[in-house]
Amino acid sequence: MYKNVSNQHIIGIILLFSSCLLTVTASAQSKNENSDVNYASADIKSAKKSNQPTEPTTTTVKPAKTDTSWKPVRRLWGYAFGDLYYDAHADAGNRGAETNYNGVPTYRNAFQFRRIYLGYEYDINKQFTAEVLLASEPSANTAVSGTTSISGSDNLADNKMAFYIKNFDLRWHGVWNGTDFVIGEMLTPGFPMLTEKIWGYRAIERTIADFHRTNAYDIGASLQGVFDPATKNFGYNVLIANNSAGSSASLGSATNPATGFYKAFYGDVYAKLLNQTLIFDLYADYMKTAPATSTIGGQSRSMLKGFAAYTTPKITFGVEAYTQKFVNGVSDATTKTSVNATAEAISLYAHGALYKDKWGFFARYDGYNPDNDFNAADVYTSNTNLPAYSPYTKEHFITAGLDFTPAKNIHFMPNVWFIQYKDERDPTTTGYLPDSHVLVYRATFFFIFGK
Repeated sequence: MYKNVSNQHIIGIILLFSSCLLTVTASAQSKNENSDVNYASADIKSAKKSNQPTEPTTTTVKPAKTDTSWKPVRRLWGYAFGDLYYDAHADAGNRGAETNYNGVPTYRNAFQFRRIYLGYEYDINKQFTAEVLLASEPSANTAVSGTTSISGSDNLADNKMAFYIKNFDLRWHGVWNGTDFVIGEMLTPGFPMLTEKIWGYRAIERTIADFHRTNAYDIGASLQGVFDPATKNFGYNVLIANNSAGSSASLGSATNPATGFYKAFYGDVYAKLLNQTLIFDLYADYMKTAPATSTIGGQSRSMLKGFAAYTTPKITFGVEAYTQKFVNGVSDATTKTSVNATAEAISLYAHGALYKDKWGFFARYDGYNPDNDFNAADVYTSNTNLPAYSPYTKEHFITAGLDFTPAKNIHFMPNVWFIQYKDERDPTTTGYLPDSHVLVYRATFFFIFGK
């Protein structure tokens, strides 16, 4: 019995010792695990503070913003106009060399293009643009039956139409705020950039300054801009150019006195008021055209032109007037001297809407006096370097018609074209021509593409 009790005590002691040992071991393991976690945390913190490398991290880079405010232009565009015309009455004196119907006989009728434009604009980058314009502007004076005469203007020797380079320039946008610099062959400030747009009917006839051959384009350098870039209500255009043979882009022959010696100076300022419904424009130019000779003094010409218009989508009224001085512009055969001539001109017009963007109307009157100092008893010859200029003939021009627009940029315009010629010379003077006129009835078509 004693032995059994003793064994039970031994077994109990062993169990109690084992229980204590297990408890101590578990506690030690628990402390070691907690210590490992703490040490790991400490290592990460210390690594952040030290130069020791840590695990690689991934950084997301935002893509650069694209400038969507500018879009490059690559544009092919053009327009054309012409007529089915009927010449009801021709001038027997064949006056009006500046007109499209000079030399056209009475009763002639034909389909005819009067202008074809093909243009291209290419943005080289945000600052520079190349501008190209090809033009064909054939004359109506096709060869009369029984002769071998060749058509004028842009017709070839076989009477086929031909393109020529009318504009070819480089435009530097924003050379300073609100101003572009342009160099090359370009439109002048004379009328194409403002007054022609407000007249709005170039397909019917030129503006009065263009009609009498003020330079339409030239080769040179220009600044074109606005004084108020935010609103663009006040602007200007200045150009120094070659005075390239009148309104031609050709330099002419080396013997031409104007070639490489003289320059033409053009300037224009404008204002658009009352929400751009009231327009004022002032234009001036000056160009020396020939040196003095033993019989004729040095020659030059200059123009001062004013323009005003009230324009809205429903109605437009416009008036344009100019005075042009030709220094030593005519030679007086009676007095044997060269004298100045001063031409004066005025144009009044109106155009507007009749019915819902489908029907419109236009009407215009021009008066032109080639020399307000003309002496009816004298005989003159022209020295102006303008082939169409005659010091003898006053002109009165009238046109009117309707404008049918079946779709945007497409026009059909029945119209009347009339010009009266009045010789200022005394009827007893050699070469005097009686009053006469040209009357043409036309069905004009006009279309634009690419704009």
